[in-house]
Amino acid sequence: MEFHTFCDLNVWRVCGKMRIWTVLLLFLLLKSDVNVVYCGSDYLVGLGSYDITGPAADVNLMGYAKTEQLASGIHFRLRSRAFIVAASKGNRVVFVNLDACMASQIVTIKVIERLKARYGDLYTENNVVISATHTHSGPGGYLQYFVYIITSYGFVRQSFDVIVDGIEKSIVQAHENLRPGSIFVDKGELLDAGVNRSPSAYLNNPASERSKYKYDVDKEMTLLKFVDDEWGPVGSFNWFATHATSMGHKNSLISGDNKGAASRFMEDWFERKDSGRMDSDILGNDGSPQRISNIIPGLRDNHHELLELAVSFQSPPGRPTTKTSSVTKRVRGAPRNVDKPRFVAAFCQPNSGDVSPNVLGAFCLDTGLPCHFNHSTCGGRNELCYSQGPGYPDEFESTRIIGERQFKKAVDLFNAADEEIKGEVDFRHTYIDLSKLEVTISDQGADKVVKTCPAAMGFASAAGTTDGPGSFDFKQGDNKGNPFWKLVRNLVKTLTRKQIDCQHPKPILLDTGEMNVPYEWAPSILPIQILRVGQFVILCIPGEISTMAGRRLRDAVKTILSSHKDFENVHIVITSLSNAYSQYATTYEEYYVQRYEGGSTLYGPHTLSAYIQEFKKLAKALISGQPVKPGPLPPNLLNKQVSLLPPVVVDGTPFGVNFGDVYSDVPQNSAFKSGDIVSASFWSACPRNDLMTEGTFALVEFLQGKDTWVPAYDDDDFCLRFKWSRRFKLSPMSKATIEWRIPQGVTHGVYRISHFGAAKGLFGSINHFTGSSSAFVVVA
Repeated sequence: MEFHTFCDLNVWRVCGKMRIWTVLLLFLLLKSDVNVVYCGSDYLVGLGSYDITGPAADVNLMGYAKTEQLASGIHFRLRSRAFIVAASKGNRVVFVNLDACMASQIVTIKVIERLKARYGDLYTENNVVISATHTHSGPGGYLQYFVYIITSYGFVRQSFDVIVDGIEKSIVQAHENLRPGSIFVDKGELLDAGVNRSPSAYLNNPASERSKYKYDVDKEMTLLKFVDDEWGPVGSFNWFATHATSMGHKNSLISGDNKGAASRFMEDWFERKDSGRMDSDILGNDGSPQRISNIIPGLRDNHHELLELAVSFQSPPGRPTTKTSSVTKRVRGAPRNVDKPRFVAAFCQPNSGDVSPNVLGAFCLDTGLPCHFNHSTCGGRNELCYSQGPGYPDEFESTRIIGERQFKKAVDLFNAADEEIKGEVDFRHTYIDLSKLEVTISDQGADKVVKTCPAAMGFASAAGTTDGPGSFDFKQGDNKGNPFWKLVRNLVKTLTRKQIDCQHPKPILLDTGEMNVPYEWAPSILPIQILRVGQFVILCIPGEISTMAGRRLRDAVKTILSSHKDFENVHIVITSLSNAYSQYATTYEEYYVQRYEGGSTLYGPHTLSAYIQEFKKLAKALISGQPVKPGPLPPNLLNKQVSLLPPVVVDGTPFGVNFGDVYSDVPQNSAFKSGDIVSASFWSACPRNDLMTEGTFALVEFLQGKDTWVPAYDDDDFCLRFKWSRRFKLSPMSKATIEWRIPQGVTHGVYRISHFGAAKGLFGSINHFTGSSSAFVVVA
């Protein structure tokens, strides 16, 4: 694809007098294979979004490493959100943000393969970044290294495929939406959405360094606003540091956590704003938008008449349907304007490695007292130490509150953004081998060369965090280790003295970098990357990075870039969990404390120094216009993957019962009000049979007139929960329970709850079905 600009043509100065140039311009505009950059726009801008919700049953949720935490429904759906910025000189960058725990190296490899097959060399590993929000409530099994898929019983092809497909489709959308536009940036403080969960480690950083900062976590949100020249605002991406761990390890519903919730809230806010319906019910107390207008012809205000009308709609038997039915009934995904894409809002993750959204602090469940400051234990054990979110003990409420706080700050920045991004689009990317990288550091004024180590997990990594404690007798802040677990470790892999000394003072629990049965347990070759859009620079890290470590990295890169005139007012953000996953990077001083983050810093105490050294090289290449060597290529382990997750064999119902029949109905002649919970259960089938991508398993419908049911809320709404369970373990019979927490400001009237599903027959056929509850009334 080729770019053409008329801004520098001398003949353009007299184009008003020469009709031939006008005709030529119109001809070029109409050609489908040519993008035209207008004189008034520095960039082409395109955004896209696509469903990546994985299997909602049987698959381990990724993040807390709890084998018993299996998906059994959906809180709200997961998405891939992408933006593309292309400059007049031809350079372009792609940034993808996933509602997922982390990016996966094998996912990135496969996505790049597909993009190259579709677009040639337009999109490659050099200019495409795939990052994640770090929700701990998304299905696992999509990473290629063995240690990260143990708890999901190996590789889960369904998880992998839906993420790869969704990323590709979101990028394709963004590409097809490319149009002349502008980008604006703003930043501001958000004080009540994150706290440091490892303060004892942070305090080990030099006092002189800590004194430069007001807080022990970064409180600043940075936002990009994308504006189409014709359509106006089309999206925003922001970076704010807080873990997506408002939902705890006992949750079994797929959820985008606080970051995903914030995206929902902002996209719904803009939809209402753009449609001109900015009444007081933009978002209810549960963060849900009002879907149905209060001004509906034929809506009866008489309560008794509504009840009589509702009683006339009894639950019908379940019935067969088509695969596309749940897509056409979907609320959020319904097209609003075929000419204008839907607004995309992404909430990205920077240096949040030691930042918790559970802002009330960590307390012991048995005593209510604060946990031990250095070890986060209660009576010497970690299992009872939990951090509390602002909605404690309701984790859904905590998710809503932290998501809403980020959403409101993002709206403030979005509305105020007036600094326009100007300048070149550029990028640098390389692979580095962090298992043996030589790093030059200054030690008391003299340079010395040290090396990083093969990956290893410390004892503290098994202790978990206050967001999700581990098991057994592991604890944070342990730099000695336990004799029993050392014995167990040695049965798996005997350590060498070289590795012990290299990782010191981390006591090694698992020497993952030197374990390769059945295949590699941990990565060694990792990508690092810089994207530049004008004065905005994104540093892409293949893991999580702590607050102070992120500050050091940003400062080091800023020192390099600021020497060039084009970067005098540079904005630098870190995007973590990008392109691959390699756990944590802390400062040298934090590593020595061996809290969870230090114990999970795989490549030894000089990991951060290695990142800083290599990012400085990329920054120098960026300002000098020089290329960088690609580095050693990472392995593609897709064909080596092992999966122990059994397939769905068959679904069944009792004799005389159809799939979709009501199992437990809404009480007849019932009325509810805002804040109430209405639920209905249906005879169902395993959600793994069809992920209902861009569709829905659950639906709340509103009665308009006498017999027209209008979709009002689906399983992508914060207020609607789809829960699935078997009658007993390994049973082919199952039920789906749909809970609707009626939002504030909901339109009064008659409603019903519907369920969509797909059942697997004995010989492997997939049969779609639907069912609906009896109707009920929602009153004031």
